[in-house]
Amino acid sequence: MAHSDLILHVRDVSHPKLELQKVSVVSTLHGLQLPAPLLDCMLEVHNKVDLVPGYHPTEPNIMPVSALLGHRLQELKAELDTVVFKAMGRQVLTLHVQLARAQLSWLHKKTTVQQVDVIPEDGAADVRVIISHSAYGKFWKLFPG
Repeated sequence: MAHSDLILHVRDVSHPKLELQKVSVVSTLHGLQLPAPLLDCMLEVHNKVDLVPGYHPTEPNIMPVSALLGHRLQELKAELDTVVFKAMGRQVLTLHVQLARAQLSWLHKKTTVQQVDVIPEDGAADVRVIISHSAYGKFWKLFPG
């Protein structure tokens, strides 16, 4: 666990001992003597919000969801992506490239291309990639402007 990128703590907000459960989990995590950056990177998810009428998180940085109904699961996925990519030194970007240049080929070789939206009238494409900070710097050095 000490080599993880993040801790995901999912809590059942309909459970009668909700607060006691959090205290127990946080105490256990501290007892494991995990690195401080990992403890600071804990994402807390409150599940089953559909079972608690009028539920609102009482603390900051809480992600309320309903797994059963699918509420806010896309937001949770986006937040998980952001945290993990940051820990890995990567980011998700959409880059506008010219198809007549070698930019798209380079991106396919050096990054993870997620989506390519070709704009035929411009001879260009918007390319969504997962890219490291160093590869992003190399891209702009090779293909300025």
